[in-house]
Amino acid sequence: MLSTTLEPENRLVARSLEREWNEKLAQLDQLEREYGTWSKHSIRPVSSQDRERILALAQDLPTVWHAPTTTNTERKQLLRCLIRDVALTRCEKVIKITIRWQTGALTNFEVPRPRKSWEVRQTDVRAVSLIRQLAPDHTDRQIAARLNKEGLTAGLGGPFTHSKVGYIRWAYDITTECPEQPKACASGQRGDGCYSAQKAAELLNVHVSTIGEWCQQGRLDSIRSAPMGPRWINLTPEIIAELRKPIRRRWSRPASRSAGETASDYNKS
Repeated sequence: MLSTTLEPENRLVARSLEREWNEKLAQLDQLEREYGTWSKHSIRPVSSQDRERILALAQDLPTVWHAPTTTNTERKQLLRCLIRDVALTRCEKVIKITIRWQTGALTNFEVPRPRKSWEVRQTDVRAVSLIRQLAPDHTDRQIAARLNKEGLTAGLGGPFTHSKVGYIRWAYDITTECPEQPKACASGQRGDGCYSAQKAAELLNVHVSTIGEWCQQGRLDSIRSAPMGPRWINLTPEIIAELRKPIRRRWSRPASRSAGETASDYNKS
C-alpha cells in the first residue's frame, strides 16, 4: 500500500487520501450499476411506426402543445427550440413585440399596455358624457338609474348611486339644474320645470301647508326623491290659473288662553 512507502510523518495524510479515493470509487461503481439498470428498462429502440408518429408530430406543433400529457416545462423547451429571442418596445399606448425565430424570420405584433391604477378606477368617458347631457333636466337619482339601465358601471365597480353621480359632477365640474334640495335652487324652479313647494305656494297665493294638502289630495302632481324628501311640484299655466288665489291668505297664530280660562271653556269656544 501507498502508506507503507511514505515517511512516518506523512502516513496519516496518505491513509486519509486513500480512504476518500476508495469511497469515491465505490460511489462511481454504484452509479454505473444504477444507470445500467435504468437504461435497460427506460431506453428501448424506436420502431418504424414510432418514428413516423414522431415526424408527424414535428409537423403539428399545436397538437403537441395542447396535449394533456405535455407539461409546462416541456412547452418551455419547445419554445427554446423555435425562438431565438424576443424584443419588447414600450410605446405610449401599446407594447410592440418582435419575435425572431431560429430560422431568422420575424413576427411583429402589438398588445395594449396595462392600464395604470388611476386609469382602472377612472369613470368611463361614456358615463361622464351621459351625466353631462342629463344634468340640466335630471336629478342625480334619475341619472344614476339611467346609467345603470345603460349597463355602465362606476370607476370602482358596482352600480351608480346618486352620491356617486354627485361626486362625478363635482370632479368634472358639471353643474346640475335639478337639485333634490330646494336650498340649492335659488329660483325655486328646476331645469325639468318643477317648482319647490315654497315657490309653488308663492305662485298660487297659498300657504306652503296647502301645497302639501293638495298633493295628498291629488289636486297637484308632485315628485319626491325619498318618502320624506322635499316635494317638487309640476305646475302648468292651466293649473296656476285654476288654483291661484286672488289674495294670499295671512296666517296668524291663535291667541293664548287667559290665566283664568279652563280647558273646558276653551273647548266650548
